[in-house]
Amino acid sequence: MEINWIYKDSEFTEQDIGNDYGFVYVITHLTTGRKYIGKKFFYSVRTKVIKGKRKKTKTFSDWQTYYGSNSELQNDVQVHGKENFKREIIHLCKSKGECGYLEAKEQFDRCVLESEDYYNAWIMVKVRKTHIKAFNERIMASIKD
Repeated sequence: MEINWIYKDSEFTEQDIGNDYGFVYVITHLTTGRKYIGKKFFYSVRTKVIKGKRKKTKTFSDWQTYYGSNSELQNDVQVHGKENFKREIIHLCKSKGECGYLEAKEQFDRCVLESEDYYNAWIMVKVRKTHIKAFNERIMASIKD
């Protein structure tokens, strides 16, 4: 049986998605302790031309079976087996920009490029203040409570 994603010590399933756009995660190699920080979206949006008109279609991504985009990590998963890796969601995100921001924040806060404890080989982010406006408002509201 495939080991699913864990969020706050519980298994995370399709029914838990709600209004979230995606998530930031950490995958840990249980034998070595080496980790990978990344982001994944729940849906992919494609544009199709139907009867001469462009229509956006939303379909589920491969998030349930996803083990990161890093080739070294993917190779280790193949060699050592999925059962030797723990997949944890560390942030649920309401937008693409929020995912990008929180992924980069986690990567910089954990110094992933400066440590051999992480599979991460590069950090790429493009986020504007307007992308995370709703996120900032939610954070400020929770601090006031």
